[in-house]
Amino acid sequence: MSARFLFPWLLLALLAGCGERASAPTEGFAGLGRESKGFAQVVPGETFEFPDDHGAHTGFRIEWWYVTANLRDAQGNHYGVQWTLFRNALRPQADGPGWGNGNLWMGHAGMTTEDRHWSAQLMARGGVGQAGVVAKPFEAWIDDWSLAGDPAGTLVAQANGEGFGYRLRLAAEGPLVLQGEQGFSRKSGGGQASYYYSQPFFRAEGVLEIDGHEVEVTGTAWMDREWSSQPVAADQVGWDWFSLHLDDGRRLMLFRVRHADGGFYLSGNWIATDGGTTPLREGDVELQPLSTTRVAGRKVPTRWSVAIPGDGLQVEVGAINPDAWMDLDTAYWEGPVRVTGSHGGIGYLEMTGY
Repeated sequence: MSARFLFPWLLLALLAGCGERASAPTEGFAGLGRESKGFAQVVPGETFEFPDDHGAHTGFRIEWWYVTANLRDAQGNHYGVQWTLFRNALRPQADGPGWGNGNLWMGHAGMTTEDRHWSAQLMARGGVGQAGVVAKPFEAWIDDWSLAGDPAGTLVAQANGEGFGYRLRLAAEGPLVLQGEQGFSRKSGGGQASYYYSQPFFRAEGVLEIDGHEVEVTGTAWMDREWSSQPVAADQVGWDWFSLHLDDGRRLMLFRVRHADGGFYLSGNWIATDGGTTPLREGDVELQPLSTTRVAGRKVPTRWSVAIPGDGLQVEVGAINPDAWMDLDTAYWEGPVRVTGSHGGIGYLEMTGY
């Protein structure tokens, strides 16, 4: 949902060291619904400041920088790429130099073709230079993975893992977009929320490396940026998040956060070609899974019906590769999708908690 709240809590506890304790939370997906006492809180009405808000917000418990890209080579073959960096604070006032720093960092990278999928993970402790984010000039890094430049201008994203790698140049062709209520993005009816903005207008070009061979690609990309201290409720068990580039030039962001009782909280945003937004609520959207795929021993919905009757949208969204499973410490499904029906297009889908 851009959602992107993925922290392997037990592993973080092992990495914490220095006498700190990090228990495995039991509230909400990945513990993200647990109490956030002592951390900064997300409230409506805040004004975003750029470029400062591209940087880390260390008063909050969790945040992420997230890029997905839909790409094609000269032969028309489809590819998907993901670059993600997460920051998690083990305690309030966690920032500081050296090993006393209470921030833990995690990077996820993925790449998908129509018949293969790769994923990789890096972990780092804050305060020692191995990972971090600075706003001016913007750079996010963990080891030799990096995302650097200007989210409102041009970024360079690079990462690698076993059997794959990529280096992409992302050039913005539209403005940054505030999601939700001017950047205040509700995730439940109980008040859980994040600050959330996107750059959905990137044009992408670069090189993929697959088993030692280079492939030149072009396409589109989308960056999501969120920070919060309690982004989900205690009874929310996972989410389904869509970022879609439609052929008419509009973008569509949708997510539903699922509750343990089978209900869900749904929200979204129409993004016009000039960056103007129209918020979407549950009554505006009909979102239904159509078929599932058995992936990693789980049934995962990899084909969906998405309808927004008030805007004449009636489409199916299907995985380009249904086996795009991120087999990491916290596992989830993430991959490129095709849009067919009243509108064509491409995009990305993330699904957690299955």
